[in-house]
Amino acid sequence: MSFDEKYLGEDFLSAMSDVTPLGPDDKVNTTQTQKTLAQQLKRKALEQQLNKANNFLSTEITHLVAPNDIIGFKQGGVQEGVYKNLRLGKYPIDDVLNVQQGGFEKSRQSLFDRIRLNQEKGIRCMLIKHGRGEQSKPIAGYLKSAVNQWLVQLPQVIAFHSAQLHHGGSASVYALLKKSEQQKTHNRELHRKK
Repeated sequence: MSFDEKYLGEDFLSAMSDVTPLGPDDKVNTTQTQKTLAQQLKRKALEQQLNKANNFLSTEITHLVAPNDIIGFKQGGVQEGVYKNLRLGKYPIDDVLNVQQGGFEKSRQSLFDRIRLNQEKGIRCMLIKHGRGEQSKPIAGYLKSAVNQWLVQLPQVIAFHSAQLHHGGSASVYALLKKSEQQKTHNRELHRKK
């Protein structure tokens, strides 16, 4: 009996007879292809923290508006006809965001996230429900004032205006978003063919 047979046993050696050793260039892949739920949740929490860290919307409201005021804004270069159609509610509303639920910081973050996401997805017009805030303490219309200030700060928003009565009136606002890169490319190709 050889040294190997004595210590390893005949059954083991016969079972291993067709096994070839790994070469120097052979690698064993030990990474998991599917992440565990804990890893997915951890990644999502990290992404949310990064979004909060990247949120440049002001936390101090410097310009207050009254609860029943009509608010509006348009960037330079936005045609008057486009702004008029927005004011009159003539654009189809692709998304509705209600920022009245939750606190100030939750409203700030949800507005920031949703507008960025909608612009990337190619959504052009959305309705944002901020409420009038007639009963808000210590300042009436505080959230409405915040939304008014935040929308001006977001480069994705090219215009906004208080909604028509059937969409909430002065308690809501229409927001017109910039075209996504995909939409711009499509328009260039469409006009090039003419």
